[in-house]
Amino acid sequence: MPIDLRNLPSFDQLPVKPGAPAGSAWGLFGDDDEYGTWNLATPEKAIEAARLVRRGATFPLNTPIDAMDRGLFWFRGAPRRTMFDCSGGMRVSYDEYIDNFCPQSSAQWDGHRHIAHPAIGFYNGVPHDRVLAEGSTTLGMQNLARRGMVTRGVLLDVGRYLDRRGTPIDYHSSQAIDVATLEACRDAQGVEIRPGDMLIVRTGWLSWVLGQSRAVQTELAEHLVVPGLLAGDEMVAWLWNQHVAAVAGDHIAVESWPPVLEPGRGFMHVQLVVMFGMTLGEMWTLDPLAEDCAGDGVYEFMFTSAPLDVPGGVGSPPNALAIK
Repeated sequence: MPIDLRNLPSFDQLPVKPGAPAGSAWGLFGDDDEYGTWNLATPEKAIEAARLVRRGATFPLNTPIDAMDRGLFWFRGAPRRTMFDCSGGMRVSYDEYIDNFCPQSSAQWDGHRHIAHPAIGFYNGVPHDRVLAEGSTTLGMQNLARRGMVTRGVLLDVGRYLDRRGTPIDYHSSQAIDVATLEACRDAQGVEIRPGDMLIVRTGWLSWVLGQSRAVQTELAEHLVVPGLLAGDEMVAWLWNQHVAAVAGDHIAVESWPPVLEPGRGFMHVQLVVMFGMTLGEMWTLDPLAEDCAGDGVYEFMFTSAPLDVPGGVGSPPNALAIK
């Protein structure tokens, strides 16, 4: 269905569908929609993005699939690779197997199957039984893989902004970044966030943690604290009112971790993924892109992502590029 990016409801106007949960976008893109806020990345947004390519500088945003195999994700260990001679011992042609591969063990998309509300199910009101049924592909990553993800990208380099202010992020903490900080960073960079954009927030956490000793990483795995966005009503409303296609960062959960379970706070994944249909990108490699943006003062770019076409997939490596 055609999307008018100039006439989208504000957060205060949600829900738009009678009987839908408060603050949900269910039905906005159709009762059977499985794309969520990626509907906002229209063909016109792809054209807008293509016009941003000036130098042909390309920045892969992926992270090595074994990067976190130091105890941080004990439940998502790095895959095992086995290379073998498939030419009958003639040493001419080689293939490989990748075993125990968790698509969310490194840079990743949290897809629409990744998060559910225990009482009301998944995005757009899809019940648990429909998603969990054997052979079901409902809300799977194949939707975005086959659609293609191309739009204007915007980087908010919060880590660099706070460093320059003399108030650096404490990476060994659950420091929360509020809306005021995001807006101050955006203003300092002179960049605008537009409907249908891919919003990327850099904290600097990923490069910090990968540079730590095994002892520090093991301690973090046992008592995981990670900076990120301040989960809560204000952040949820701000993200919706920007009408971004998705949000990603270089930290573990987009929001600060662990969640603060109190009134007005909570686990923001549920609001974003389930209520909005907004996919989340986590643990993306952003430092080379950020260095380039700081160098030329341009924080917008063409963004592309090609998730794995796994029918019924919960998540995927992003296979994402920023092109300037």
